[in-house]
Amino acid sequence: MFKRTLLVLGAAGGGFLIATVWPGAPDALRSRLAQSGLLPASPSATGSPAPMPAAAPKPEEPGLVRLTQDQIVKAGIRTDAVQGGRLARHLHVPGTIVPSANNTARIAVKTQGTVAELRKGLGDRVAKGEVVALLDSREIADTKSEYLAARLSAGLQKTLYERDQSLWDKRISSEQQYLRSQASYEELKVKVDSARRKLTFLGLSPAEIEALPTLPAAQFERQEIRSPIAGRIVERRVDLGAAVGRDNLETELYSVVNLAQVWVDLAVSPGDLPLAREGQTVTVWTQATDERAEGRIVFIGPVLDQNTRAARVVAELPNPDEHWRPGSFVSAEIAVSDKPVRNLVPSAAIQTIAGKPIVFVKVEGGFEARPVGVGRSDDGSIEVTTGLAPGDVIVVANSFILKAELGKGAAED
Repeated sequence: MFKRTLLVLGAAGGGFLIATVWPGAPDALRSRLAQSGLLPASPSATGSPAPMPAAAPKPEEPGLVRLTQDQIVKAGIRTDAVQGGRLARHLHVPGTIVPSANNTARIAVKTQGTVAELRKGLGDRVAKGEVVALLDSREIADTKSEYLAARLSAGLQKTLYERDQSLWDKRISSEQQYLRSQASYEELKVKVDSARRKLTFLGLSPAEIEALPTLPAAQFERQEIRSPIAGRIVERRVDLGAAVGRDNLETELYSVVNLAQVWVDLAVSPGDLPLAREGQTVTVWTQATDERAEGRIVFIGPVLDQNTRAARVVAELPNPDEHWRPGSFVSAEIAVSDKPVRNLVPSAAIQTIAGKPIVFVKVEGGFEARPVGVGRSDDGSIEVTTGLAPGDVIVVANSFILKAELGKGAAED
């Protein structure tokens, strides 16, 4: 009886060891032991199907952020297709709007006299050649009389010269008389030309000089002062009745500026000066109104300013509407390079994860964080050398929200 008990206990212990240590034992052996009561019956042995283990949840694809369309709109996430463009570097400098020296004129008198009439006031527009003031001048009257007298004498002497020439041709008068008449006529022609040039210097136009023989004597002292350019009166320096002219008297009556084109005085540091070239594009804007316009560099000063140690760079700026007023302070960008690239994305599209640049690409189900290689950059764009192809739709605004969502998911894992 004791022996039989030991045999049963030994068989039971062996079955337990087989079940725990050797779970892959042959089904026949496990079945025999189960029939002997030494192993629990397996589901297969009883004919009942074994229960299937519960399916593990499918892991989230790494680097993928899932957002609904409503979440995308609320977050302000904006996408755009990758495309080529031009990579431009800019030099940022301060500037001041000034009148163009090519479109500025001072209306001055060239003789002594008295201001008889002022026809223009500050801010008035003038056309080129328009009369802006009238001057009474004794010098003008004397010069006009001198010219008319010389012209009259030359006309009379011309008649005598032509008569003596005719008589000499017929050998009626002497050659000496003919030559003396010719010399007198040539001398008077010189006096006429001299008087004409003097009138021109004093400001009379050729039409005014030709009309002098028909001019009433009462207007001999009157001189019309005309504007040499079209523009606006920006300064008036004399009053009605003022004495003007030489001998320490005021000679300027008005200042006229044509603001259809202005200059921008830019202050460029010596370190940046090698980047500036004549003909480069300059973008000018004001922070107050965010108005922008483009011009071109026309002059680079060879000498540095002694006070600021900066070089003077002048850009010419179209101003047809006269929005840019001289004296205004502006900011300017000088385009120092402009190169084409195959893939150009906004700087806001690039994020950094684990020290590597990535962009978020629009894919089915969300946005994929894709590593990229970057190249050159400018003020607002970056060249992508690897990882993207033209036409890929990427996030170009508020991509940092996706980066935060991606980091939140990684922390939860």
